[in-house]
Amino acid sequence: MIKMNSVSGILCFVQDLDKTIEFYEKLGFIFKERTSVDFATARLNWFWMEFVKRDKAEPSVFQKEVKTDDSKLGGAGLFVHISVQDVDEFYTALVEKGLKPSSDPKDFPWGRREFVLRDPDGYKLVFFSKK
Repeated sequence: MIKMNSVSGILCFVQDLDKTIEFYEKLGFIFKERTSVDFATARLNWFWMEFVKRDKAEPSVFQKEVKTDDSKLGGAGLFVHISVQDVDEFYTALVEKGLKPSSDPKDFPWGRREFVLRDPDGYKLVFFSKK
């Protein structure tokens, strides 16, 4: 049987790339690759997030995906879970940087304490630590 190794990264279509980069840098992501004004890659350890301006997506298969009616929802159905050492401290630090999480930290029955923060395009980031 063929096995998968890991999930390495995701691709997100964004309206304003500079605003997106500023947002993710506040979270602690590192941008080492910005190959053009329309594309950038953020890294957190081994995981990457690629960001492409919506109107510059190539090839045509991506452009078709961007133009669906659902694209207006901005990340509908997608939750990116990010582990942090102390979710309450991380929450406080983000608020102090002027970011506005969608929820406060809360304990959940699945054994994590977490909160949600939406990025400028509506993608949902779930920050968590295990209880």
